Amino acid sequence: MRTHHALAALTTAAVLALTACGPADIKTTPDSTAAAASTPSAPAASSSAPAQQTATVGSTLTLKGNEDGEQIAVTVKKWADPALPKNEFGKPQDGNRYVAAQLELVNSGTAPYDDSPSNGAKVADEQGQQFTSTITMGITAGPELPGGVKIAPGGKALGYIVFEVPKDSKITLLHFGLNSGFAEQTGQWTIQ
Repeated sequence: MRTHHALAALTTAAVLALTACGPADIKTTPDSTAAAASTPSAPAASSSAPAQQTATVGSTLTLKGNEDGEQIAVTVKKWADPALPKNEFGKPQDGNRYVAAQLELVNSGTAPYDDSPSNGAKVADEQGQQFTSTITMGITAGPELPGGVKIAPGGKALGYIVFEVPKDSKITLLHFGLNSGFAEQTGQWTIQ
């Protein structure tokens, strides 16, 4: 009897999986890019993928957004640890400190950039704990990027994104992506 129930459950799961596929998900002919990749003369990696996804402070990664023409060259110019608050009213919670990354965003694409850069930024410590950006009343290192940034093709923006982290956390990585972090492509910078 148990075998009958297990078989029925597997059959149901298979039917549900097949019905979840729409016509666009099912291919009856070989994908031309897959066929080209299997030929000996085809390059091993796609030329549309960036050559480098990981960088260090001072380096630039070019990231693509979800829409055609969305492309931003992102440079982590400086790293502030700790990032000191401008006044006594904007301090981090007890046991925490601020850290901040100064980003330069250059619109190297053909579409306008209209996003909230801080939404697409996270830092991680050596334990793998991740921390999102925080709102402050300003830091002494310099101006912060505003909540909403608009950059025309060829234009740029410069400013800090601030994170509140535990005092004893050693921050090792900065992650950044377009489209408030929902773009398929993200960049990662090693913090030393």
